[in-house]
Amino acid sequence: MKRISGLGAWRSSVLLFALAVALIGFYLGRERLFSSPAPKYLIARAARADLENVVLAMGTLQPIREVDVGTRATGQVKSLKVKLGDHVRAGDLLAEIDPVLAESALQEAQAKLADLDAQKRSAVAKFRKSRLESERQHGLIRGAATSNRDVETADAQREADEGSLASLDAQISQARSRIETETANVSYTKILAPIDGEVVAVLTQEGQTVVASQIVPVILKLAQLDRMIVKTQIGEADIDGVKVGQSASFVTMSDPAKRYYGTLRMVDVVPQSYSELGGGSGAGASQGKGGGAGGSTGAGAGPVYYNALFDVPNVDRILRVGKTVEVSILLEAAKGVLAIPTAALGELAADGRFTVQTLNADGKLQTRQIRAGVSNHALTEVLDGLNEGEEVVTGELTSAPRAGLGASP
Repeated sequence: MKRISGLGAWRSSVLLFALAVALIGFYLGRERLFSSPAPKYLIARAARADLENVVLAMGTLQPIREVDVGTRATGQVKSLKVKLGDHVRAGDLLAEIDPVLAESALQEAQAKLADLDAQKRSAVAKFRKSRLESERQHGLIRGAATSNRDVETADAQREADEGSLASLDAQISQARSRIETETANVSYTKILAPIDGEVVAVLTQEGQTVVASQIVPVILKLAQLDRMIVKTQIGEADIDGVKVGQSASFVTMSDPAKRYYGTLRMVDVVPQSYSELGGGSGAGASQGKGGGAGGSTGAGAGPVYYNALFDVPNVDRILRVGKTVEVSILLEAAKGVLAIPTAALGELAADGRFTVQTLNADGKLQTRQIRAGVSNHALTEVLDGLNEGEEVVTGELTSAPRAGLGASP
């Protein structure tokens, strides 16, 4: 009986132990099932970095100076002395227009002047004769050797001859002026380069007839390519920070590894669409030089862009007219400053400070206020409120890897 009783006590103990284990397991499972897991955060350390706030935009290359070379002479293009891509200097002969018409007009003007000169010589002799006759008649009248009528006739003839001489002088002046005009027209048949530069377009060929009556026909285009203008289009969201004197740079699509640098020399005060579509004020102004009036450049008229210009050297002629380039305009920069990820910034307070979250030693969140400086959208400078090496919360994750600037291992 004692053996059976001991076996029963052992079974009771085992049963009680199993029940206790089951209760503990149930409690632990219930806690895990119904309790919320502790939040886990993405952490970054405040560390030193170089920051640049830039505006990115697209631009095109244009020559520093471009001239349309035309002609004021009418006639057939007799010869072209240059071809596309040639380099010329100011005064070089570029083309010749057939000079026959201009030279004929000049010869006619010269012949007219010669005729007037001959008429003037005859008029001078005639005036001298009438003047002498008038003086003789005045001498005779004092001695009562002639009549008043003869004196008056002699005076009238002298005045008429004097008027004819003055008229011829005016005609001669006019003829000389015409000769100057016709001489200039002859010179216009030789088209000379107005500037040093490259021939970038040939618009008229040999044998083609040009008529310079109302519109000056363009024979070719010259451009100075030793310096290039970068015409950059800045969106309205970025234009407020863009100023004359800021540093700008660009890369070409054909050579993205080489960067060219310059300084902004002009920023338009009106959008590009304003100068293309026309502008003005008043109820009837819808188009005009300078842009869209009456809100034509506002919402609904498409994107608004402002032109900004800067120059770059092009001594080796690598940069070509019309190329599209990727432009960076430096708004502000800071070297070796304390910075944190911009994602760590919270609300902006009335005093201009941002809220950031940090973790204390026991993993609890703490709220700090910082003053921010230069930002490149990814990183932001911390002017005060944090020390180097302190950690800030940049986000909440289901797992807790440390990431970001100066991330903890």
